[in-house]
Amino acid sequence: MKKTFGSVLRFSFFLGLGIFFIWLFMRNLSAEQKNEILGSLRIANYYWILAAIALGILSHFSRALRWKILLEAMGYKPRVHNVFMAVMIGYLANLALPRLGEVSRCGILTRYEKIPFNKSFGTVITERAIDMLMFILLFLLMVVSLSGKLHLYIEQKIYAPLQDKFHFAANPDTYLVLMIAVLAIAGIAAFIVIRKKFRHTGLYKKFYSLAAGFAEGIKSLVKMKKPFQFILHSLFIWIMYLLMAYIVFYSLPETSMLGLDAGLAVLIFGSIGIMIVQGGIGIYPAIVAETLFIYAIPSTTGYAMGWLIWASQTLMILIAGLISLVLLPLINKHLSHDTSGKYPEENP
Repeated sequence: MKKTFGSVLRFSFFLGLGIFFIWLFMRNLSAEQKNEILGSLRIANYYWILAAIALGILSHFSRALRWKILLEAMGYKPRVHNVFMAVMIGYLANLALPRLGEVSRCGILTRYEKIPFNKSFGTVITERAIDMLMFILLFLLMVVSLSGKLHLYIEQKIYAPLQDKFHFAANPDTYLVLMIAVLAIAGIAAFIVIRKKFRHTGLYKKFYSLAAGFAEGIKSLVKMKKPFQFILHSLFIWIMYLLMAYIVFYSLPETSMLGLDAGLAVLIFGSIGIMIVQGGIGIYPAIVAETLFIYAIPSTTGYAMGWLIWASQTLMILIAGLISLVLLPLINKHLSHDTSGKYPEENP
């Protein structure tokens, strides 16, 4: 009962936070601007949304194949359809609560493929580490490619309002460097304090256990027999992520001329929004609007585009996740497992 209450509370918190961000963006808009947003959503070409959904399915199927490579390196040979449906159900669970998806998809393989939970969970942590590395590389690429536009945006949206409010005069780069330095020092100090005070608590031990699982996952990287395929899948997943955002630009005339650099910016900043608010509800469209402002796209159009991209990604997860949730027990109903915990090679 306590766990259920905690889950409902967390879900309500993230939903409320998303609604707050919607209100925060819409509160200063005039009736005409709100009508512009609704107008953009009405005239959008939704065939591009369907195309984005198809690309999303491809990216998640590639993720399933990549995960299977890691599991095979540990001696397990799960069926492709089970791995794919576990991935999609995991994404569906993540819409509700953070990190629930990782637990769910590993639990599914434990039930239907007899793969020990801690083994599969270690590979999931490894996957997350690889994806974080890809994200950082793409973030750096975006910063380099958009350095001029970002500098102008910081001056217009951050530095100028602060200067008007506090009446200081200095190079904005100085304040940017100072802000980064302060955050870095605060982060290091927080880590030292937390490590000393909480190393004997259950939370710290849980984190240590996750680190041990990660080490187990790293071993699977060393042992994998298909490193080239693993790299190709990692690249393909993020290329599909990029195209999922970029292709939706064609659904509106005002954004159809934007290039891949704009798609990359939306992918990176939008991903940060999803990290902040579970599922990105409310905050994702606002971040896309601010991102496209860099490209001189009106905020109303940018906001509508944010909802279109968010809707395509969320709809894809809902459809594929719910179908997987229904099909998984049906497909596995008559499958018999051996007692070794490992499957023989898949039948053709």
